[in-house]
Parts: sequence; C-alpha cells; structure tokens
Amino acid sequence: MSATERQLDVLARAHELMQQARHAEAIAWLRQACREQPHWQYQKLLAQCRYLAYVAAPPVSTCEAGWPAPTSDLFATVDGVPEIEAGQLDPGTLAAGIRHHGALLVRGLLQPSRARQLAEGIEQALQVCEAWYRDGGEVPDTPWYSRLPLADDCELAPARNWVESAGGVWAADSPRMLYELTELYHASGVLAAIAGYFGERPMLSVGKSTLRRVPATQGIADWHQDGAFMGSEIRSVNVWLSLSHCGEDASGLEFLPRRLPAVLPTGSHGAYFDWSVGPGMVEQAAAGVAAVSPVFAPGDALLFDHLFLHRTGAPPGIRKPRYAIESWFFAPSAYPAQQVPLML
Repeated sequence: MSATERQLDVLARAHELMQQARHAEAIAWLRQACREQPHWQYQKLLAQCRYLAYVAAPPVSTCEAGWPAPTSDLFATVDGVPEIEAGQLDPGTLAAGIRHHGALLVRGLLQPSRARQLAEGIEQALQVCEAWYRDGGEVPDTPWYSRLPLADDCELAPARNWVESAGGVWAADSPRMLYELTELYHASGVLAAIAGYFGERPMLSVGKSTLRRVPATQGIADWHQDGAFMGSEIRSVNVWLSLSHCGEDASGLEFLPRRLPAVLPTGSHGAYFDWSVGPGMVEQAAAGVAAVSPVFAPGDALLFDHLFLHRTGAPPGIRKPRYAIESWFFAPSAYPAQQVPLML
C-alpha cells in the first residue's frame, strides 16, 4: 500500500467511526496513525473528532457528584505556592497544591528544548493567522492554523476574534499544536494527575486553551479570577506552561500565593474592568500576604483553578516577548456551560 493509499484508508476509517458516533475509537485510531506518520490531515480530523464527540454527547454541567475524599496538605510546612519537580506530579500533590495553597508550581515539566519547539510552533500559528488578517482572502487551511468548524449556533465563536486580536490563537485552531499538546499531556502524566484529582476523565476547553505570544510592550494587567467568567460551581485545572524565560526580561505571572474560597466581587475597589478585581479588593483578600511573581524557565508550569487570583506581570527589565500556553481542563460532571469541551 502506498503512502497516499494508507492516508486515504486512515481517513476513511476515521470518518466511518465518527459517523457511527464511535468517537473514542476514532480518536484512538487517529492518534495511532499520527504516531506512525504525523500527517497534518490526521491531526486536523482528530481535532474535529474531539469536538464532535462533545456535540454528540455534551457533558452534564452539575456538581451533584462529590469530590474524591479530601487529601491532607502534603505541603503543610510550605508558605505560599509549593514547588515540585515534574516526577512528583500526581493527584495528591496537585490536590494539596491547589486546595490548600491556591496553585502548584511544577519545575521542568518539559525539557527546555521541547519548550522551545512549542514556542516555534506558536510563532508559526500566529504568523499564518496574522498574515490572513493582514492580506485577507480565504481562511487558511494549514497544519499550524486551520479553524475548528464550530456549530453555527455556538455562542463561543465570537470570542475567537477577540483572542486573535490580542496575540493569541486557540489551540483547537492549530491542528499540529493541539496534537502535540495532547500527546505531551498524556506522556508527562498531567492528564493522569488531573483525572485523579477530579475523580473522572477531564475534557479540554476550546475557548480557554490558548497559544500566546505576549509582546515586550505588555504593561501590567488587571487582577482576575477565571471563575468570574465561567462561574464558581465548576471543577477546573489550568496548566499555564511557560515556553520562554518569564518574569525577568519577559512578562510573567503575578499572583496571590494563597487559596481563596470563592470568587471575589468584581468591578469595584478601583477595578478598571467590570470583570476584574480592583486593587482595594486584592488588598483585602491578601490579608497581609504579599503577591509574588516568580521566574519561570522554559518548560516550567503553574497549575491552578478558577479561584486563583492572578494577573500578567511586567518586570522592570522587560524587553522580550513571552511565549506560553494555557490549557484549561474541566470535569465533565461540573463543566462551565458556556465553554466548548474536547474529548481527550
């Protein structure tokens, strides 16, 4: 069988499985095909299959199911957000970091060389997207940028243009990057840790999983909790993955290193936006705890949920762009209604 015949056979089998609503099998089939030959048409169809699995069977957004039994604080002697090495990431360390300290900093989740490869992928995706905005014409259909075809009535679709105007691209709109990311999260143990923490298999958000290049001209942004956009009665984990040095000569993350029990009031206490947390409210929530802005190396990751209070930080020596990826995972039983999930 020639390479072309093999490609046609793979795609035909995947379409057959999808037509039978056997999406999990189609995903497994396409993943295996991608490992054998990383053809971008496989990756494109894989992204569509992950989305159509949601269309066929949307997750139920309810918190009736209880969390797994609470874990003890494995970092009880740590002040602020605990740091671990990648090999220490598991459901227990993740739960202790988020539920007791607000977040968990994982050093060396990726090798620096792999982080740089992903940063190059972000640049490729953004260049294709930006050229299309500049030159017009048909929507690009490339390995690096090919818009996921959302349903006509999808409420999330208008947010895509806002993300792209701010120097980002949805991971779901980059077939190659989405494939690389999902395989990375499988291999690194991230998905297993989040699944154990949720007590169920997580799904990846379309609208909240973004490839970003933040320019050196970035100023300090407003404070926020993502629960202000998505609601508080959900289960979430964001993997904020640094792909370049952040926090010294490039923008980083500034955050309050403590667990907050609820979404804070927004649009008050000096807030610039109606969705942001004003500095006066941040001071009240801090209760004497100082905000921090750690230095991230390429491949470091910060894992947190929708209650984490943070903002983009701009250090005095900022002179380089920052490359990073945020990937929001949700529990199917407690998924924010306005988000669009992808099956993993």
